[in-house]
Amino acid sequence: MKTAVRHQQFSLRPGGALRGTISVPGDKSISHRAVMLAAIAQGTSKIRNWLAAGDTEATLGAMRDLGARIKRHDASNLTIEGGPLRPAPGPLNLKNAGTGIRLLAGIMAGQPFASVLDGSEQLRRRPMRRITEPLQLLGADIQATDGCCPLTIRPAPLKGARYDMPVASGQVKSALLLAGLFADSPTTVIQPGPARDHTERMLRAMGAKIIEEDEAGNCLTVHPTARLEPLDITVPGDLSSAAFLLVAGLLVPGSDLTITGVNLNPTRTGLLDALQEMGADFAISNQSTQAGEPVGDIQVKSSALSGVEIGGETVVRMIDEFPILMAAATQAEGETIVRDARELRVKETDRIAVMAGELRKLGAVIDEREDGFRIVGPQRLAGGQADGHDDHRIAMSLTIAGLIAAEGAIVTDAACAADSFPGFAETLIGCGALLLPE
Repeated sequence: MKTAVRHQQFSLRPGGALRGTISVPGDKSISHRAVMLAAIAQGTSKIRNWLAAGDTEATLGAMRDLGARIKRHDASNLTIEGGPLRPAPGPLNLKNAGTGIRLLAGIMAGQPFASVLDGSEQLRRRPMRRITEPLQLLGADIQATDGCCPLTIRPAPLKGARYDMPVASGQVKSALLLAGLFADSPTTVIQPGPARDHTERMLRAMGAKIIEEDEAGNCLTVHPTARLEPLDITVPGDLSSAAFLLVAGLLVPGSDLTITGVNLNPTRTGLLDALQEMGADFAISNQSTQAGEPVGDIQVKSSALSGVEIGGETVVRMIDEFPILMAAATQAEGETIVRDARELRVKETDRIAVMAGELRKLGAVIDEREDGFRIVGPQRLAGGQADGHDDHRIAMSLTIAGLIAAEGAIVTDAACAADSFPGFAETLIGCGALLLPE
C-alpha cells in the first residue's frame, strides 16, 4: 500500500499557467461515514475511491479497534465485514479527525459496552458539548472533559427524542441520527437550515427508515434500525479538495483546468455559488449520480473577480472553504464581506485569525471581525514566509496564495495537507505550478 508523502514545506514561485484535466481524492465526509456504517452493517461492504488520508485513516483505525474486519486491496479500495462492534483494547484515538470523533460518539452511545474517544492535542481543544448535550437528551451516558475530548461513554438505554438544533451542523445532526438507530423509538432532528446530508443519504441506501417531515428536508425522523445492509459504493471526488484547484485556476493568469468526478451535493456547493456571484468563469458538465450523490466535472478558467457579501445559510454550505475564499478575495475588485461564520474560530485552528495573520505576512490587508472578515481588493501579495499551523486547509490555501505572490512564498508546517488531500503538491506540479515540495 502506497503511503502519501508528507512534505514539510512548499516553496512557490509565480508564473506558469495551470492546465490539464485532473481528479481529486475521494470525499472526506463520505469516506468517514462509509467506514463507520460499513462496520455496523450486516454483511460485506465494498468501498472504492476511499480517501486514504490522515483524518480518515484515524477513523479506519478506530473501527478496526472496535472489531471491524477490514481488508485493503490498495490504499483506496476496501472490503469491510460488518457486524456487532466489540470493546476496544483501549481509548479510541481519532487523532485530528473532528468529524470522526463526533459521528463515532453517536454510534458508541448505543453500544452495550463502555468506550473512550480521544485524539491529538489539537482535537482536544475542539468543543464537544455540541454533541454530548443533545446525545444526553436521548439518554446517552456521555461525558466530555472540560467540554472537550476525551469523551467517556458508558452503556445506557437510548430513548427517542426531538431535538431542535440551535445551529445547522452536519456533524451534530449525524451524531443524533446514528444514535437514533439504537433508540427505543423514533428520533426527530430539526435544523434551522441546510447542513451536509451525507449521513441520511447513506443510511437510506442501507435500508434505514428516515422520513423528511418538511419539504426543505430540515426536519428528519430516524426510526430504530436493527439491520443495515452493506454498502457497495464508489466515493465521489471531494469538492473541498477541488476548491483549492478551482481557486488556483481562477487566480493564476492563463489557466484552464478541468476537475473530474467532483461531488456536487447542494449542501456543499456554497463556494461555487459565491464564486459564480464573484464572476468566476467555470462550467459544470458530465453530471451523473455516484454513491447516491450528484457528481460532475468542473472546468475553470482564469477570471477577473468582484467582491461579494456572504452570510446566512450559505456559510454552512461552504464552511470548510473560507480559508481559500480569503485568498480569492484578496484578488477580487471591491469589497468582500463575510459574516455569520463564527464557527471558523473553533475548527482545527481559529481559521479567521490564523488565515488573516498568515495572509498579512504575504502582504494582504484584512479586517478581521468576530464572525467573519472584510477584504478590499485587488491587492498585491508581495510574498514571504507563512505557517500552515498544522491545519490542512490553512496550509493549502496559503499555497495557492503563494502561487500569485510577486516574489514567491514559502509555506512551512505543510505536512498536514495530507490530512485531506494526499498528493496535493504533486497534483499542482502536474498542472504546471512552480512549486518545490521539501
